[in-house]
Amino acid sequence: MHRLLAALLALPLFAACGPALDDASPGAALETGALEPATQEAALSSSAPRERAVRLRTGVTLRYVEQGDRHGPAVVFLHGYTDSHHTWDLNLPLLPRGYHVYALDQRGHGDSTRPVCCYTQPSFAADVVAFLDAVGERRAILVGHSMGSFIAQQVALLAPRRVQALVLVGSAPTVAGNEVALGLKSVVDEQVGTVDPVFVREFQTSTFVRPVPESYLDTLVSESLKVPARVWQDTLDGLIAEDHSARLHTLRMPVLVVGGDQDGFFPVAQQQALVDALPDARFQLYTGTGHAPHAEQPQRFVDDVKHFLRAVTR
Repeated sequence: MHRLLAALLALPLFAACGPALDDASPGAALETGALEPATQEAALSSSAPRERAVRLRTGVTLRYVEQGDRHGPAVVFLHGYTDSHHTWDLNLPLLPRGYHVYALDQRGHGDSTRPVCCYTQPSFAADVVAFLDAVGERRAILVGHSMGSFIAQQVALLAPRRVQALVLVGSAPTVAGNEVALGLKSVVDEQVGTVDPVFVREFQTSTFVRPVPESYLDTLVSESLKVPARVWQDTLDGLIAEDHSARLHTLRMPVLVVGGDQDGFFPVAQQQALVDALPDARFQLYTGTGHAPHAEQPQRFVDDVKHFLRAVTR
C-alpha cells in the first residue's frame, strides 16, 4: 500500500475530503435550521471565531466555525477530501473581520454527522445551499480547496443566484478520469473500518511541496483519521463520477483560481483548462507550490483573496 502511494505521488498528486459516523454526532438533535443554543445574540455581536452547529433540511448536522461581522459579505470556506474546517487554520486568523466567514465541516467530515448516504457531489452541494438557508444568507462567496472547489462549482451550477463569486484552490474542470485519483481509489478501496494512520500521514504530507507547521500537519492527520473508510471510499467515488466540465461556461460570476505549479494532482495544464472554461476567471499560479497553496503560502493566499473580495463586494 505504501509503495503504491509513493508511486502515485511520483505521478501527480491529490488532497483532502471527508468521513462518516452514522447520523448521531454532535448537534444531531438540533431542529432543522436551528443554530446551536448558547448566547446566540451575544456571540453574533462579536467578530471572534465561534464554533456552532446547525441541523439542515438535508438531514445532516454540520459543525462549522463562524467569525467576523454578521452584517458583512458572507464567505463560505469548503475544505478538501478527508479534511475539515481546520484546513483553513493558517488563513482564518489573517482575514479581515469585516467579512462574515463560515468554515464548514462537510457531511462525513470533521465533527459533522456521518450519514450512511450520500456522498455525491450534488449531495454535498445541496448541503451548502441548505446551510445558506439555515443561517439566513441570501448569497455567499464560496472558497473551496480541491474537493471543496468541485463542490463550490456544483453549488454555482445548481443555484447560481446564491453564489456571488468563487475562489477555487487546487482545482481543475473535473476529477473524472484523473489517473492519480484512480490510483488513490485502488488504495482507499482496500481500507476497512479505520484508515491506516501511516497511510493517512503519507497522504496528507504528499499534498505539500513547501513545508507547513508540524502542528498543522498533525491536526490534518487527526481530522482525516476521524473519517471512516466507507466515507473515504464513497466520497472519492462521488468525485470521480461527477463531470460537469461541459457546463462551466454557464457560470457568469467572477472566479479566482489559485494553484501551484507543482501540484501533483492537477498539473498546470488542467488548472489553465479550468480558467479557460470559465467566462470571468483570473488565475494566480504560485511557483514552487504543491496542491495546497492556502497552506503552503498562507499570507500570500489571504492577500490574493482579500484583493479579490474587495473587487467583488464593492
